[in-house]
Amino acid sequence: MIETERLILRELEYTDKNDLFEMDSDPEVHLYIENNPVKTIDEIQKAIKILKKQYDENGIARWAVVNKLTNECIGWSGLKYFNQPLNNHNNFYELGYRFKKKHWGKGFATESSRAILDFGFKNLNVEQIFAITDPRNESSKKVLAKLGFDFIETFDYEGDPTDWFELKKTTWENKKPNP
Repeated sequence: MIETERLILRELEYTDKNDLFEMDSDPEVHLYIENNPVKTIDEIQKAIKILKKQYDENGIARWAVVNKLTNECIGWSGLKYFNQPLNNHNNFYELGYRFKKKHWGKGFATESSRAILDFGFKNLNVEQIFAITDPRNESSKKVLAKLGFDFIETFDYEGDPTDWFELKKTTWENKKPNP
């Protein structure tokens, strides 16, 4: 578990299913993520099961982001370990985040991601962390810029153009990300 000023980050649990369903059934949340919102709670439970397997196999996966004031699971943020090739990379960590629409624009993606990146560089001792986003997702690209990520290229991901970003450990340690 990690705490920030406003948030608690912890492993996702089956008790988070209703909050995750609220988020992942929203078409606007999925606009830049294959545009395929979930339709049933069962789909969420299957996703949580996959994440629990990732926790066991890799020691990390996406984490629940809980608002300290309300105790509401407002979304998720975390590192995913890729042991399959993606954009000519293999065996790497990718930062991702997703939040309920009502919590957009409040700095939660940046705040939770800072804590996750700090954990990744210090505890997992990785030399770089990557991120991908739809080129049209300006909000996500702004978060990545605030965190210190560098845009590397646009590549073809399953037929869709996708932006590839990289953050090196030396950059993270030597340059404070913008607030």
